Amino acid sequence: MKVLVFGATGMVGQGVLLECLRDPTVELAVTLGRRASGMRDAKIRELVHADLAHCAPIEDQLAGLDACFFCLGVSSSGMKEADYDRITYGLTLAAAEALSKINPGMTFIYVSGSGTDSSEKGRIMWARVKGRTENALLRLPLDSYMFRPGVIQPMDGIKSKTPAYQIPYTILGPLLPLLRWALPNHVLSTREIGHAMLAVAEHGYEKRVLETKDIRAVVQR
Repeated sequence: MKVLVFGATGMVGQGVLLECLRDPTVELAVTLGRRASGMRDAKIRELVHADLAHCAPIEDQLAGLDACFFCLGVSSSGMKEADYDRITYGLTLAAAEALSKINPGMTFIYVSGSGTDSSEKGRIMWARVKGRTENALLRLPLDSYMFRPGVIQPMDGIKSKTPAYQIPYTILGPLLPLLRWALPNHVLSTREIGHAMLAVAEHGYEKRVLETKDIRAVVQR
């Protein structure tokens, strides 16, 4: 399997990329971002591209891929809706639309979040925008799946580069393994998310939108 990872420098993206390197069914892991991931492995091919909303110049390097794991995102903290929408919805859809033309029918897994608002009408800004993004992706000619993890336990030395996330993780870090055991439908590890993405890319899943309990069910199969 040949896969593409957006956001390989982020917490979830790092975890997904590590699982790609561990999985013998993955022969190539292409990373695409504004800067290199910094990870070195014979399986990795890094693409550094300044404008991720316009992939036309690198289309030939994105052809022939089986799956895309879209882990790119920003915190909505302190952002106006228009700016958050431009990144979360605009950039994601631009990339997905390009991939749907380059590799029609490829598996596209989008990391959304627990609490995403599929109605697009709720009061919480980030949830509305994520819901609109999910709905638009599901209409594209891609084999799309939405992953909605809740609390994420970083493993393998991974740290979030977003201060708003890293500070709570630093404080609560020692408790996360216990919370994952006590609240299995609310807490996942980066390893579990990566493992589930690979399993869904290879075998599919009966639901298009996967909450934490669904992601865990994929891992346990």
